[in-house]
Order: sequence, then C-alpha cells, then structure tokens
Amino acid sequence: MGSSLLTNSAAMTALQTLRNVSSNLQTTENRISTGQRVATASDNAAYWSIATSMRADNAALSAVSDSLGLSAATVDTEYTALTSVVGDNTGGLTKLQSLLVEAKTAGIDRTKIQADITQIQQQMKGTAGAATFNGVNWLSTTTATPATFDLVSSFSRVGGTPTIGSITLTISNYSLYTSSTSGILDTVSGGASVDTINISTLTDSAADQTTLSGYISQVTAAINSVASAAAGLGAVKNRIATNTDFVKTLMDSVNRGVGQLVDADMNAESTRLQALQTQQQLGVQALSIANQNSQSILSLFR
Repeated sequence: MGSSLLTNSAAMTALQTLRNVSSNLQTTENRISTGQRVATASDNAAYWSIATSMRADNAALSAVSDSLGLSAATVDTEYTALTSVVGDNTGGLTKLQSLLVEAKTAGIDRTKIQADITQIQQQMKGTAGAATFNGVNWLSTTTATPATFDLVSSFSRVGGTPTIGSITLTISNYSLYTSSTSGILDTVSGGASVDTINISTLTDSAADQTTLSGYISQVTAAINSVASAAAGLGAVKNRIATNTDFVKTLMDSVNRGVGQLVDADMNAESTRLQALQTQQQLGVQALSIANQNSQSILSLFR
C-alpha cells in the first residue's frame, strides 16, 4: 500500500496499541494505590458483591464482640458479688454459719454474736446492692427487673437471613434480695429469713436450740443456693470467654477471605507496572516514528 496523506495506518496502529497499554497501566496503578484488584463493582461485580456482604458481616461480628465484652463485664460483676456473699471464715454466709454453730454453745453470750451476725447481714445486702454494672443488677432486684436477660453471643448469616445467638439467663436463679422478699437470702422460712435472723433473745432452752438448728439449716441451704448460682455464672463466664475468642478468630478469617477475593498481589502488580511503563515508552516511540513517516511526503514536492 502506498503512502497516504489522509490515512496513516502505522500511526493508527501505534495509537491503538498505546491506548491499550495506557489503559492497562492505569488499572495497574489503581491496584497499587488502593492495594485492591477489585476496588469497585466495575472491577468484578461478583467478587465485589461478596466482599461487600462479608465486610458487613464482619461489622456485625465486631458489634457482637463489643456486646460480649459488655456481657463479660456484667457477669463478672455479679459473679464476684456472689462469691463474696458465699464468703469464707472472715465474712459472708460461711462466717454466718460458723457463728450460728458457735451460738449453740450453752451459756454463750448470744447478744454479742448477734452483733457480728448483724454486720454480716448488712455487708451481704450492701454487696448485693453494689453489684451493678451499666444499670444492671441481678442480685438485688425490683419489679422493674426483667425475668430473663439475653446476652448476645454470636452472629451468622445464611443467604439473606441473619441469625443472632444469645445466652438467656433466668434472673430469679441469682436474686439474693427482691422487692417482694422472694430472693435466696430474704425469703422467710421458719419465722425468719437469712437477712433477718436474730438470736439475741434466744436461750439454752430446748425450743431455742431447735430454732438455732433451723437457722443453721437455713444458712446451709442458702450457701448451697448461692454457690450454685455462682457456679452457674462461672460457667457463663467461660462460655462468653470462649465465644469472644471464637468471634475474634472468625473476624480474622473473614478478613483473610475478603483479602483473597479483592486484594492485589503487590509483587505481581509491581512487575506488571515496570513492563507496562516500558511498553508505554515504546508505544510513544512507535507513534512518533509513524507520524514522522508522513513528513517524508513533503520531500516529494521539493
């Protein structure tokens, strides 16, 4: 084909090649700058859609992780208070039981023992009242306290259906004091509750000794009940800790999965960048040569 003034085929071919190289170069530069090979839906609609959904799920898992942290703090507060109420040989129900056993001794001054008992009763009630975290108290309840309490523990999504997992606690299992006096320590039995036991007027008579034995049995039962409640919350603490570790591990797994879908391979992209920059330079040279060919036509008219 001869030279044409109106149509420079070589220049057109060089220009088309240069456009392709420039487009590929721009794509590579975008991947390097964003760190992603699928940054928008136009890059890969399917992968972008999956990644977007998984990122949303991860945000929900992050909220679950925060909720688990709040739940752990709440349970730990109640658990610590229950453990304190069970007590040891210096206080709590354990000390109260030993004082009542001591009060069985003939001729002992029960008025002085009652002074210690009163202090323990006030201390336990104060402990239960102080076991409040974020406005939640399961040990000292009122009519406004819900019967059950749900602790968010997990999130999953199958298709388009999200599922929120929770740990449901029955508050009456942990209530020591209630506004209706139906808690573990304020329920009246045998004429008194653990909270109102008073031995200051008791004597060595058989009837009063029987009353003391009843108080001891009542406190022993309370120890078992409070210990059982503490054990239950201890199990919940362990479950929350396990769920917290799992949720964090799951979030890391989701992040890795999303990365495999949309992240750019920076080693490959840097190599491609070098090659495309070289191709672009050669393309410019080729276009320049093709344009110069048309200038040679002028020599025919000299």
